[in-house]
Formats: sequence, C-alpha cells, structure tokens
Amino acid sequence: MHSFTDQLGRIIQIKHPPQRIISLVPSQTELLFDLGLGDRIVGITKFCNHPLDKVNRIPKVGGTKKLNFDSIQSLTPDLIIGNKEENEQTQIEFLMNHYPVWMSDIVTLHDALQMISGIGSITNTQARADVLIARITENFAGLMPCKTTLKVVYLIWKKPFMAAGPGTFINVMLQYCGFVNIIEKERYPELALAEMQNLKPDAVLLSSEPYPFKGKHINEFKSIFPDSGIHLVDGEMFSWYGSRLLLAAEYFRQLVLEMQIRGSN
Repeated sequence: MHSFTDQLGRIIQIKHPPQRIISLVPSQTELLFDLGLGDRIVGITKFCNHPLDKVNRIPKVGGTKKLNFDSIQSLTPDLIIGNKEENEQTQIEFLMNHYPVWMSDIVTLHDALQMISGIGSITNTQARADVLIARITENFAGLMPCKTTLKVVYLIWKKPFMAAGPGTFINVMLQYCGFVNIIEKERYPELALAEMQNLKPDAVLLSSEPYPFKGKHINEFKSIFPDSGIHLVDGEMFSWYGSRLLLAAEYFRQLVLEMQIRGSN
C-alpha cells in the first residue's frame, strides 16, 4: 500500500498504481484521459462529456451531486477522485468510509496545477502530468491581455440569477482576462434583478454552464442591460481546472480581443 495526500490534507492509502478509477468531476475525467488512463477509468458521472468519443462507453454513476452508490459498488473501484465544491459532502464522506477517495480543492490556477500533479502522482503518470503543467504554465505566462478594466458580471444561472464572485476559480480566470468582477459577495450569490442593474456592468458574460445560456438570451439581457455588452462565453474555459486549461489562455486572449473590437457592446 502507498500513501498519498489529497488537497484537503487527507492521507489516503491505495494499491499503487490504481487500476479501477471512478471520476466524479467532468474536468478531472478529461484530465485522466489526457494522462493516458482511459483503460483504467471504470466509472464517471453523467455530466462527464469530454473526450466526446470515449466517455459514452464508460458506465455512469449518477450526477456530481447525486451519486448512485449501488453503481459505484458494482464497479469495485480502487480509487475515486472527487472535488470539494462539485461533489456533495455527505455523499463523499459515505464513500470515504468504503473506498480510497482523493479530493481536490481548487480556487486558484496554482491549486489546479497542484491537482494535476497530485493525480499524476497517485496514478503513476507524473511525467505526463509534468508536461501538461509546463504547457499550461507557459500558456498563462504568455497571456498578456490589455487591461480592459471592463466591469463584468459573470452569470452562471438564470432562475434565480446567480453570479460568480470572489473565492471562485471563475473569478481568478476573469482576472487573467483583465476584467474587473464587480460582484462583491463571495462564491455564487443569488442576485435580484434590480441589484444587478444597479451594478451597471460594462459587460454581462453569460456562461454556457451550468445554466445553458444561448444566443436567444442575448436580446433578453440586452433589454435588461441596455448600456452593457452581452456576451456568451464558454463556461468550460472559465471553470474547468484540468487539462482543458491547455486551451483556456488562448480562448481568453481571443475573447478579450473580440470584446475590444466590438466594444463592450
């Protein structure tokens, strides 16, 4: 047995390297595939959608916050990988009583890179993890967006309106874009319509997830915020903290450029 420490500071013991892995987080599922572990993934959530050509064949164990314990038991995992924010605490604690569970806890880019390294270590794919970390670090080091000073609201839900505030990975990614997040409440506060209007954002960013904002919502929000630019953004780029980060820096660069060309409107 080998001992490893997760991002909650918990020490877990596993047979190393693990051969039957369940991932409870979409972005970490994608990471496992990019680490070359596809043949060792025995279970994922119904929201794990990347890589598209490979996830369909893998058994599903419920949603990130509503797990099917019978399905998990039937898959006899020797490692379960979850996340403090995305999974429900009591369900994770139940699993911890029965299986080795490695948990991530991510707010900053540094946290994300530590998670990639940690999963590389526990799965015996450290060399591949180090390559990913180096590439992501280089991409973000080269991200030099003009300081737009645009005041933005990043919406993740519609009924009720919910936004990303300080203390979230999304907020950190907004900072890399050079945006000023004018939401002051921590985490993911609910916002009344009048409250949002009083914030007078330069731009409202409508995320593709978890609420699937689409083109039809642009005019709706334009009527609410006539003086603000309304932009659809790829939520995976702002909230996925695994190997999707390989694409994020360039996406942010292009987004900032597009918004500058179009103006905030």
